[in-house]
Amino acid sequence: MFDNKDRTDIHELGEFGLIKYLTEAVEITESSTVKGIGDDAAVLDFGNKKTLISTDLLLEGIHFDLRYVPLKHLGYKAVQVNLSDIYAMNGLASQITFSIGLSSKFPLEAVEEIYEGALIACKKYNVDLVGGDTSASAQGLVISVTSIGYADADKIAYRSGAKEGDLLCVSGDLGGAYVGLQLLEREKNIFLENPEIQPDLEGKDYIIERQLKPEARKDVVELFEAYGIQPGAMIDVSDGLASEILHICNASKVGCKLYEEKIPLDPMTYETAREFGLDPTVCALSGGEDYELLFTVSQDQYDKIKNQLDISIIGYITEEQAGCEMISKSGHVHPITAQGWNAFKK
Repeated sequence: MFDNKDRTDIHELGEFGLIKYLTEAVEITESSTVKGIGDDAAVLDFGNKKTLISTDLLLEGIHFDLRYVPLKHLGYKAVQVNLSDIYAMNGLASQITFSIGLSSKFPLEAVEEIYEGALIACKKYNVDLVGGDTSASAQGLVISVTSIGYADADKIAYRSGAKEGDLLCVSGDLGGAYVGLQLLEREKNIFLENPEIQPDLEGKDYIIERQLKPEARKDVVELFEAYGIQPGAMIDVSDGLASEILHICNASKVGCKLYEEKIPLDPMTYETAREFGLDPTVCALSGGEDYELLFTVSQDQYDKIKNQLDISIIGYITEEQAGCEMISKSGHVHPITAQGWNAFKK
């Protein structure tokens, strides 16, 4: 990771010295940030807006593998996956807190890279880092991010807002992050068997980036505002399309019809999945980590949606008794089952 001669042991700084070192580069840009880092709590002022808060935890060996995840990318991704939850409520993120637990194997330079990635994400998405915590860890690297945002009360999209007859839509394309993970895992295993062999990732940049450097879809929320689109229900695709559809349908007490041929797949995702002997549709349904936005809109908003190049209409909402079903390309009907990411699966 780092040569010994380049290492700065964190114990030389101590906890308060580390906090001071890491936060010197933090800039406050949001008008709603009254007080950021430096007190017992951040102070925010949203006026008449509703406040949105979400927290995510990333654990080494569970959520990421440092044998192929660059630390800067990890810091960036940790922020992105958390901001995505705010955008999934049709809100805008404005602040985060960033907490980190470190084992003794990490020098200061490693922590710098993680925070550099986090601050790049903050700057790109116009979000302030307003606090956090640091701690020693006996279990490797632990990162916890809390995101804070806001939305008008009548614009918030809950999972429970889908209605019978609504169109089922998704942004971007799906399955790329999962297929990118399979590629990284394959190259890791080859390297472990023979360290002389260099990774073969040529021409696979898109799906590798989908896994290592995802982008939360703030632009979709901004598109909704610009075109006067109000999603009925919404969720981000973190655990696979099938799981997220079931979350919306269960919360809204509705069913749905999903059309396999309408699920958006990037050609690289499709071709690489086939190379691995995987069904590209299954990768989209069960893969996860795409961080696209799955949402419903009423049929009277069809004209606002139909020409948006980065949004696909993939089905529609039915009555609860009809169940949640996918119509395959061959016309067969299959029940939608959740087989996505489960953090507690053995």
